Amino acid sequence: MTDLRGLGEPRGPGFISPELDPWGQPRPGVPGEVAKGDPSRWPRLLLAGLAVVAVSATSGAIAGGVVADDDAAAPASATPGPPAAATAPPPAQGGVPGDLVGAAATALSGVVSVRAGNSSGSGFAVDDQGHIITNNHVVQGGGSVSVVGQDGRRLTAEVVGRDPSSDIAVLRVDPSSGLRPLALARPGTTRVGEPVLAVGSPLGLSGTVTAGIVSALDRQVRLGSSGARRNAIQTDASINPGNSGGPLVNARGEVVGVNTAIATLEGSGNIGIGFAIPIEQAQQAAERIISGGG
Repeated sequence: MTDLRGLGEPRGPGFISPELDPWGQPRPGVPGEVAKGDPSRWPRLLLAGLAVVAVSATSGAIAGGVVADDDAAAPASATPGPPAAATAPPPAQGGVPGDLVGAAATALSGVVSVRAGNSSGSGFAVDDQGHIITNNHVVQGGGSVSVVGQDGRRLTAEVVGRDPSSDIAVLRVDPSSGLRPLALARPGTTRVGEPVLAVGSPLGLSGTVTAGIVSALDRQVRLGSSGARRNAIQTDASINPGNSGGPLVNARGEVVGVNTAIATLEGSGNIGIGFAIPIEQAQQAAERIISGGG
């Protein structure tokens, strides 16, 4: 079990954002150098967006961390399966499985770049009423909010509500905007090893798609202002600042999670360990917000 401690403690890194300073104030422009902490090589957990996950209200010291529990090994199959070549999807250009190409096209039609004051991130449409899910830490700084779709149109958005404890927020744009709602994966259907795509606007590069697999399920990660541990999906799909709030989708184009955080070593960027809020958690939070209960 790995325990990543907060930067406010004498040893070990913790949750910080590359686009906020240690006192929670937005850094202008592209995120700069992260505040120096302990030089140990333990991974540091960063939000792939814009805000500190958990900040001490009295001292401003950044708190939080991630605890990775051992996952039970999957039982071995009693009967050998067919050769990989017989079951693999047909390759498309560059050797990318054809179903991922289709999944990317499906997801991009409903994904937006989000701009809130001096902060930026990603989001995705979930219904035909103009509702968009993103991360709370993308919009918590306030200011006017707008989104940009794949057609380049900038749309004014309102913040319907925020749930800091789950790091989920819901925006709303004009329902006639033409954003295509993304299908949500059924709870319990995500599997370790299945291919996934992270879709969003890392470093302001809108419409970016990166590929990987589901590396693990039920990772215990402290998210939100409460500092409570929540289950997260671990993925090796490249996630960077600006991806926050964007979808993690499976090969069918269904949203399995909301990209939220990355682990990084001191002085480095993405090292291939990212975390997403499972879609069932995000959906529950969004429904509470939309109904007025969150």
